[in-house]
Amino acid sequence: MRSLLMAAAISLAFTLFLTPVFLRLFRRWGWGQVIRTPEDIANPSHEAKRGTPTMGGVIFIVGTIVGYFTGVVAGGSEPALSAILVLWLMVGFGAVGFIDDYMKVRSQRSLGLSGWRKVIGQLVVMIPFGVVALNFPNQYEQTPASGYISLFRDISWLNLFAFGVIIGWIVYLVWIAVIGIATSNSVNLTDGLDGLAAGAGVFVVSAYSLIAFWQFKQSCVGTGVDSDALDACYEVRDPFSLAIVAASFASGLIGFLWWNAPKAKVFMGDVGSMAIGGVITAMAILTRTELLLLVIAGIFVLSSGSVILQRLYFKITRGKRLFLMSPFHHHLEMRGWLEVTIVVRLWIIAGLLAVAAIGLFYVEWLTLA
Repeated sequence: MRSLLMAAAISLAFTLFLTPVFLRLFRRWGWGQVIRTPEDIANPSHEAKRGTPTMGGVIFIVGTIVGYFTGVVAGGSEPALSAILVLWLMVGFGAVGFIDDYMKVRSQRSLGLSGWRKVIGQLVVMIPFGVVALNFPNQYEQTPASGYISLFRDISWLNLFAFGVIIGWIVYLVWIAVIGIATSNSVNLTDGLDGLAAGAGVFVVSAYSLIAFWQFKQSCVGTGVDSDALDACYEVRDPFSLAIVAASFASGLIGFLWWNAPKAKVFMGDVGSMAIGGVITAMAILTRTELLLLVIAGIFVLSSGSVILQRLYFKITRGKRLFLMSPFHHHLEMRGWLEVTIVVRLWIIAGLLAVAAIGLFYVEWLTLA
């Protein structure tokens, strides 16, 4: 417990108190937000945000790393492979976003990496993650990930390797790649209003930290569970380390949110939204709650879903629009809602969805315990 509390406290302090230092550097380096012109976008009110320091995701990425390793040292333990994999996706996806942000800032245009280049970059990060996550078993023969699709735990009849090793590896890598790409891009779409993605990310990642901690308390190995409740125990590897790294990341987001909440003094940029997507992806896969991700991260699903519906409706009706503008939060802006009202109400929805997911997770355990 000392490790978890220390990691969370250090990460929070890092982003809360050192963000102004980073902002001075960002201004010196010219890392200012690029806003599309009124000719490009139907919502020119965002023009006032031009020049606000961006790429602030770097701050909570570094804060998470510092917080996690400080917590591990304080607890007298060693970094766990599962937690390192979470950090890998965080940094790797963040690096893809950083390249995209840097191209925009350098050219002073809102065009960075093309969609396919982003996907290729994400695949370059996801494939090593997937290979390592399904290898290197510990003394209990547990690997960080599994070859099954999961909801609250692995679903026994959804074995990705049912048709052989080669086909299984292909299906497995495609499956986790879809999760990673969809999640990171959904967070990226949500990052359109001050504090929206950061606040929603706090709820989602905190929920995963609680789930991982509960899995630690009800682990199938060690002293986490008694022999009468083996059906309800969890085969997740390194659950306490997953709880630590998730708590560190969520706390880092809280500290960053102090500066990112409306009216934002810094934007996270694609480096931040992609990093959030990477952490959520890793936690969903490694806690073996992949399908539950649709509920826990439902606020991000709303953003990407509204974009998909908008495009489908536009094609089906030959030019008509379902929303005034997508993603959905921009539709609310165009309806005249104040930005802070939209952000706070969507935070509430994100919190309710996270609580609902934890409730479903706990009820499933109760039915087996």
